[in-house]
Parts: sequence; structure tokens; C-alpha cells
Amino acid sequence: MAVRRLFLVIAFAGVITSVHPYTRPPPRETLFIPPTADSSAPEQVHVSVSGIDNMRISWITKDSVPAIVEYGTSSRAYNSSANGTSSSYSFFLYKSGHINDVVIGPLKPNTVYYYRCGSDHSSPEFSLKTPPAQFPIKLVVIGDLGQTGWTSSTLQHVAESRYDMLLLPGDLSYADFWQPRWDSYGRLVEPLASQRPWMVTIGNHEVESVPVIHKPAPFTAYNARWRMPFEESGSTSNLYYSFDVAGVHVIMLGSYIEFDRTLISING
Repeated sequence: MAVRRLFLVIAFAGVITSVHPYTRPPPRETLFIPPTADSSAPEQVHVSVSGIDNMRISWITKDSVPAIVEYGTSSRAYNSSANGTSSSYSFFLYKSGHINDVVIGPLKPNTVYYYRCGSDHSSPEFSLKTPPAQFPIKLVVIGDLGQTGWTSSTLQHVAESRYDMLLLPGDLSYADFWQPRWDSYGRLVEPLASQRPWMVTIGNHEVESVPVIHKPAPFTAYNARWRMPFEESGSTSNLYYSFDVAGVHVIMLGSYIEFDRTLISING
């Protein structure tokens, strides 16, 4: 028994001596992406799933434009179109641009679609790829994305992964009350978020409500800018929802949602 104990101590000591200390990389510069010169051009374009075979296209313009998306499976040959809604919000002295949401479909799985936001024929063309209907599917999961040089590095790795869908469970823009950073964030992620569905939910950086006075309402910017398929899944809040993709049932549950303890089962 004594020999065994000695052996374990030696083995454990060997493990300890082989561990190298972790050196935290220094912070990188904070990014801010300026707006486009054309006030009617779509920017901050991102897509998300909306039901089994539909996709939601969201974008922002400074000017009021028709909330319409033209789309098809060939570049510049749009044989379908859909109309949606436009909204905006205020945050103290800040007033958002026009936030447009349009649901397109039904769409074929694992298919590239080309689309144009708004009715201006000179608007840029975007493309998206719908998720597959069955396995295999490649999901990317990231969190605390923010807007720094490290964000750019992370997005580059994501782009190289040839993924089908991105899941982001909270802490998107790190705007933390400064609303123009939400706009900057939308421009930063647009090259990826306009091509694959980004399914997101909230973290503490999305709360943005002043303590005591509780104004503005919590999650005002997040709810206005990143509308997820909560109604399609039977949820009553954009902060939690679920959806099916390629045989996987995904539950997105924000950690800052109020809950009723009386609903917790005894065995829970």
C-alpha cells in the first residue's frame, strides 16, 4: 500500500511540473465601423431562421424605405418577393434608424439564395445559404463577441469554418448604453450575418436599463434590432425561444429572464 501511495504522489508531481503558466494576451484596439454614405442603402444586414423553411432578413436604413426583399436562386434574377415591417426606437437622446424585418420563404434547404433589400434596383446584392434539412450540420457557438481586434480575429476563424448556422448566447455588441455601438456592431458582423442564420439571445450587456428608475426598458435595443422566432415557437418573449434545424431542437434561453419559482417541479 505504501508503494502505491508513493507512486501516486510521484505521478501527480510529474503532472504539476508539466503545466505551463497561461499568459493572457493583451487587449486589442476597440473598433468602430462608420455608417455608409448613402442614407437609403441597407446596412447591418443579418438573417435568422423563422420557422421550418422561412428566413427573416433584417436591415437598417437612415431614410424610410419600403420593407421589401426580392430573392431567387440566381444572381440578379429575383423571381420572388416579400413585404415586412419597419420600426424604430428611442434611447434617451438617441433615435435609431429604420429597422426593417422581412420574412421570406418557403425556401429549399441547403440552397444558396440571392437577395436585395428595399425597392432600389441599385441596392447591393446579398446571398445566404439555408441550413440542411438533416445531418450533418455544422453549428458555430460563440459568446461575448464585442467589437475589438480580437472580434475581427474570431470572425475570420468563423468565416473559414464553412459553418451552417451560428449560435450566440449573449453579450453581442458591448454597447452598454452607447447606442451608436449597436450600429457599429451591425456593420461589423454583416459580412457573415448576412450569409448564414445567426441565432442569438441576451446577456448582461444587453440589459441597458438604469437601476432604480428602470428606464429605458431592459433589452430595448436588443429586442428592436435582433428579432428572433419566439412567436413561432410559442414563446411570449424575444429573450427565449426554440427552433428545429436538421433534426436538432435548439433552445435559446436568456439568463436574465424573470421566472416563477412556483412553477419549478419538486423533483426539479
